[in-house]
Amino acid sequence: MIPFEYSAATDLESAVHAGRSSSTRFVAGGTTLIDLMKLGVERPTHVVDLNSLATRDASLAAVSDLPGGGLRLGALAHMSDVAWDPRVRDRYPVVSRSLLLAASGQVRNMATMAGNILQRTRCPYFRDTATPCNKREPGSGCSAIHGVNRGHAILGTSEHCIATHPSDFAVALTALDAVVHVRAMGGARTIPFGEFHVLPGTHPERETVLQPGDVITAIDLPAIAFARHSTYLKVRDRASFAFALASAAVALDVQAGTIRGARIALGGVGTKPWRSHEAERALIGRPADVATYRAAAAAALAGARPQTHNAFKVELAKRTLVRALTEVST
Repeated sequence: MIPFEYSAATDLESAVHAGRSSSTRFVAGGTTLIDLMKLGVERPTHVVDLNSLATRDASLAAVSDLPGGGLRLGALAHMSDVAWDPRVRDRYPVVSRSLLLAASGQVRNMATMAGNILQRTRCPYFRDTATPCNKREPGSGCSAIHGVNRGHAILGTSEHCIATHPSDFAVALTALDAVVHVRAMGGARTIPFGEFHVLPGTHPERETVLQPGDVITAIDLPAIAFARHSTYLKVRDRASFAFALASAAVALDVQAGTIRGARIALGGVGTKPWRSHEAERALIGRPADVATYRAAAAAALAGARPQTHNAFKVELAKRTLVRALTEVST
């Protein structure tokens, strides 16, 4: 780890100003950043601690009701607190489950909402500075494409990067059309969650639409009545503290046996949290049965581009989605 300057933010404006430098990083829970600094992947010269901001504005670490029935999750709220909040569990079980199935209890007690959606890929080539990686060092090449790629993405890939986005929580957020609130140099702005993360394309080093100095302040969960009928299903190599091989965030509105509304997102298979509008269209207006769910799963994975070692993810993701839909509709 290289030497770096540490400071605690005194207010949002000073944090935004400090973050304008490309060599500055923000830290809250630190469950991703500190690991990457130890590995030499992240090499900031200045680390700004945001935790003190919650003592000045408690909403930054709170879960708050929004008019109409939605919820606002403060950027500094911890995963465990949000997961067990009765309002989240009742109105958005998909969010609660996505948080509880992530990481370990110790990590969930430290990690924050903003940090979770900003966490970086667990691709071993990205984390190994001895190997080429376009995400870590643009233009150096992608070791995963011709390497061991069992855990890598099959949706949204490019010839420059096939790294999988690691967040479970972000998959639930993209299914719900969440909104991210940001404080920036020019003032406050909002970002639809579906537009927050970007595909790797020719610039895999760019992972979000955030600009230097941008500080996430909150994440809004919109009022969706049928979000109460939602779930998050995660398939992984072991029962805890493992990243998804395939996951599904689903919500269904079923009336008289017919699907009237649907939200579908996949994890573990995309280079970003993967919303499947194709699967949703295949569901709406159809009977809530296994045949419909299989057709939706086929639509969701129609554009998959598997690599040498991860072709199994196509079928695994389909079965994960069918099972999640079956569970939430029974």
